[in-house]
Amino acid sequence: MLPELSDSTFLILTFSIILIISIIGTKFTAKVNTPSLLFFITVGMIIGKEGLNIFAFYDPEMAQLIGMMALVVILFDGGIKTDWKTIRPVAIPSISLATIGVVITSFIVGMAAKIIFDMGWAESLLMGALVGSTDAAAVFAMLQGKNIKPHLEATLEGESGANDPMAVFLTVTLISFMELENNGFLAVIGSLFWNMGGGLLIGLLVGWFAAKSLQRISLNSSGLYPLLALAFALLSYSGASLVNASGLLAVYTTALFIGNRGLQNRNAILYFNEGFSWIAQIVLFITLGLFVFPSDLFQWKIVWQGLLLSIILMVIARPIAAFLSVTGMRINLREKLLLSWAGLRGAVPIVLAMFPMLSDLEHSQLYFNVVFFVVITSTLLQGTTISLLAEKLNLVDPGIRTQINHLEILSVGKNKLEIVEIVIDESSSIIGKTIKDIGFPEKVNITFILRDGETISPYGDLAIQENDLLYMLVPFKELNQLQNLLDK
Repeated sequence: MLPELSDSTFLILTFSIILIISIIGTKFTAKVNTPSLLFFITVGMIIGKEGLNIFAFYDPEMAQLIGMMALVVILFDGGIKTDWKTIRPVAIPSISLATIGVVITSFIVGMAAKIIFDMGWAESLLMGALVGSTDAAAVFAMLQGKNIKPHLEATLEGESGANDPMAVFLTVTLISFMELENNGFLAVIGSLFWNMGGGLLIGLLVGWFAAKSLQRISLNSSGLYPLLALAFALLSYSGASLVNASGLLAVYTTALFIGNRGLQNRNAILYFNEGFSWIAQIVLFITLGLFVFPSDLFQWKIVWQGLLLSIILMVIARPIAAFLSVTGMRINLREKLLLSWAGLRGAVPIVLAMFPMLSDLEHSQLYFNVVFFVVITSTLLQGTTISLLAEKLNLVDPGIRTQINHLEILSVGKNKLEIVEIVIDESSSIIGKTIKDIGFPEKVNITFILRDGETISPYGDLAIQENDLLYMLVPFKELNQLQNLLDK
């Protein structure tokens, strides 16, 4: 066998084994209520240079590229699933946490870093900026299936999707200052406003164009729709980044717009994004794990310094930032406590820790090691206890929104029709009503009802019961009208 072919075959074999182990590992982490990113990072450390030495990877530029590409996929997946009706009422607290909250957190952690590491003010504040933002990948994964009250879940998701620009801005500004690049105060403030405003504007423009395209273009295969949607996400990120605006904010905005404008082949797009998002998380965290050298990370000095900084972040900086950021808003004490504890750190701080490496700054490896340790402890302590805290604070909600499952049996692109499954649970508003009294849209037809394992043909005087499954033929343009009717 040719050496080149042998090497590539070994690489494919290794990748397949790692992927299988990582996927099966998510089952284990779910059972022990531990965020899966810890498992992926551990896999990266095991196969890295100081482990089995399967991959000796240490390329900050490539790692940063992998990190940004993965974050685009993860943010797009989270954003496209987010219901604008849920996030709109909490837009102000989300934005406040994503801006004021990040600044306050970064400053307090920076002051603590000044004392702990005995560095200059710029170096210390940079340490704070690196861990100032929560992480979308960690937050989305943490909230999934936890049934935390919708407005709190939406606040945390909105914050994690929108706070990256502020963290990137603070990081880049401090690195520029340390490299003696003086751009002036007005230029710095202008850069901040353009970074966030430009990202939002480009995200809206790409989102509007993407939504129109996904609704109107008839493709030959339903499998092409998810790829087209993802291509728009990459376009949004790259378009914003090329003009020095926030690419990550642009992606999240684009995803929000697409997901809330009526989406054909919705299930195909969501399932593809969810699977691809898992691949992105696995590749991202394994790659970041490869950058960790246990002999450096688990030195006693790094351990106690990182642990102390983590504690200050979790029990002092984040709570102060959360309380101050939502002052005067309709958020009670219990909700503020949950917001304080739910500020998970994850991929974004570690990716930002690559910036000092790329700039060849002094202490760059120290930044990475400390940030990595902070992320591990934050994920381990906060990620595993958020459900318990939410239950203790009585902030768990089983949810009242009627579930509509898109079966997409028909070719939506040609017929503009979908077959949907409606689950009638105890909270449904149509229980006890007859079909003729519900007032379904004119062109919506019930094909059959599944009740206690038996099919029932619909007729006007048939009353809907709890646990019924309604299978309906719905014109695409009337899906929103049907959802609004069921949510009354």
